[in-house]
Amino acid sequence: MKKKAKKESKERTHTIIGLVEPVTIKGKTTKEKHLARIDTGAAKSSIDSRLVYKLKLGPVLSVNKVSNAHGTTLRPVIEAEIKLKRRKIKSLFTVADRSNMKYAVLIGRNVLKQEFLIDPSKADPPYEKETKK
Repeated sequence: MKKKAKKESKERTHTIIGLVEPVTIKGKTTKEKHLARIDTGAAKSSIDSRLVYKLKLGPVLSVNKVSNAHGTTLRPVIEAEIKLKRRKIKSLFTVADRSNMKYAVLIGRNVLKQEFLIDPSKADPPYEKETKK
């Protein structure tokens, strides 16, 4: 008589997020909280160059060719650690001048594929910038 192999059931828990979410970006000596735009159309996440400089993020790991409505550019890529909905995530971010954008951080599919579900009906959180040392 054959014994049945016991299947381990690994439950997946998805975290529901809205179109704008607060994220904490961990730098070398400090961390800052910013609102981030959730963008399913972006393959990689992006962070403002001034924030990279301020938090001393880096080094540059590679350079990516990025296409958008304004054309194609080459952008440096860094690894950064963020906290989104109580989940610590280490991921790659392209570095861009986002000074003319509403959000300094854009979260793309490279982070979202880590079991996040987007609910567009969720209200945007109030903006509370927080700096911790």
